[in-house]
Amino acid sequence: MNFADKNILVIGLARSGLAALASLHKRGARLTAYDAKTEAELGVCVADLQALGITVFTGVFPPVSSEFDLLVLSPGVPLEIEPVQTALRLGIEVVSELELAYRIKSTQLEMLAVTGTNGKTTTTTLLEQILLEAGRHAASGGNIGVALCSQVEQMQDGYISVEASSFQLETTTTFHPHVAGILNITPDHLDRHKTMAGYIAAKAKVFAQQTQDDFLVLNYEDELVRQIGSQAASRIVYFSADQPLEEGVFVSGPLIQIKWQDECFDLMPVAELLLRGKHNLENVLCATAMAFLDGVSPEVIANVLRNFGGVRHRLEEVACYNDILYINDSKGTNPDSTIKALNAFDRPIILIAGGRPKGGTYRQVAEEISRKVRELVLLGEAREMIKSEVMESGFRNIHEVEDFPAAVYKAHQLARPGDVVLLSPACASWDMFPSYEHRGDQFCQIINEIIKQQP
Repeated sequence: MNFADKNILVIGLARSGLAALASLHKRGARLTAYDAKTEAELGVCVADLQALGITVFTGVFPPVSSEFDLLVLSPGVPLEIEPVQTALRLGIEVVSELELAYRIKSTQLEMLAVTGTNGKTTTTTLLEQILLEAGRHAASGGNIGVALCSQVEQMQDGYISVEASSFQLETTTTFHPHVAGILNITPDHLDRHKTMAGYIAAKAKVFAQQTQDDFLVLNYEDELVRQIGSQAASRIVYFSADQPLEEGVFVSGPLIQIKWQDECFDLMPVAELLLRGKHNLENVLCATAMAFLDGVSPEVIANVLRNFGGVRHRLEEVACYNDILYINDSKGTNPDSTIKALNAFDRPIILIAGGRPKGGTYRQVAEEISRKVRELVLLGEAREMIKSEVMESGFRNIHEVEDFPAAVYKAHQLARPGDVVLLSPACASWDMFPSYEHRGDQFCQIINEIIKQQP
């Protein structure tokens, strides 16, 4: 689409929405913007947008008519809201900021996309590091760090490792990564997608435009992932942390191996990885397969894997004091993610959990808590839901608190030498924090203050 003189409505004035507005303004579009927050809550960005000639609506829905040519959604905006539904009824195209970024990018800029319920950020970051180590002009974007529109404006050629969420993917129509990877699929965001079928359909958009010349990397051990992969036109390449494969990237005995076109490469021993846990091993295997299929040598991949320690807020080691390990897993925003975090440790765990529920059940994480956790500290909107499921599993060492600092101090008081104090909430942060990053930052700050106060 030529965006010059097109009437475009952008909904959501956080990072993605502002990036979309900047890109569209640069291309001569006539712009209207909307956010549910008030002008006072949004701050100076409203005046800045108005100074560019952009019409801004705050707190009150803008009128939507057939005069609009396109509607661009920020990831957190549900399709059910009135302006979106009106646009759809009128036949106005509705796309995500990710889709917009793909449409405006240079043809010399290649995208590799990672999706899945858990592990996206770690895998996306690791893939970016491998591409950089290979000497490529590379960056990451999407649901991680920099909004994708901002990233494609900065790069005329090279490679972007894209973290693609279900929110971003559900309104894509032309998004076409040459190599895509799906890590896993477990219940998540059912408050948004309503059903697992809707959630899975959104994830499947990552390969919807791929052809037989493209690659789709899938977790062989995830049955749902294998099932949706059967819909793909692209070439399927599997990874497995559990067994050798005829072709793909897998663990065989103590080694990570790549088997491809009658060649087999011994990449490195699993024991040399810095990342903890089986879920991180799967992240490593996925990133390895994607990089290898895009032409990176096994030697370069192995060199990065030996030195990659993970990302912030995902099993991040904050401190070890008096033989108590403090771990920030604030990015554990759903039950399956917290289960993976619990299984990363063989020490007794003091778990801090709770926040805003995202739909689905806490039954499975409750069962894991009863096996792995010594003391559970609960807070937030999901507190009673988690407590009910945990008590049903027979667990009784539950401590309820009213705010986040109280939760961290309580976990510290309960901890003994040899324990892990683990923040892995199994919930979104939005009932108390603007993001999981803010939640994780506050956890790190409080822990560091506690340690400084010790005699």
